[in-house]
Amino acid sequence: MSLRVVLRPEAEADLLAVLAWYEHEHSKLGEAFVDSFEAMIASLEAMPKLYAVALENIRRGKLRRFPYLIYYRVLSDRIEVMGILHGSRDPRVWQERADLSKTS
Repeated sequence: MSLRVVLRPEAEADLLAVLAWYEHEHSKLGEAFVDSFEAMIASLEAMPKLYAVALENIRRGKLRRFPYLIYYRVLSDRIEVMGILHGSRDPRVWQERADLSKTS
């Protein structure tokens, strides 16, 4: 049984902002970003613990072709995406979103 992937509101806002930026640069880049993101989501659903632990129960996967990291945690009933952030962003951004005491 695979777990469903759920984006927290902050992660959804991240996704929309990144997509808008790439669409502004070139529509094909926006499409490529969506493809890369969807591939990551499929990967998370198939193998939630594939990617490295970034901090305690938070894992981090890198999108192919794009310098973005997906921060997520595997809970008992879902995979919760907490952020979609550029690799050069300050890690405090996603760390402030994480309630590290939450495990399920």
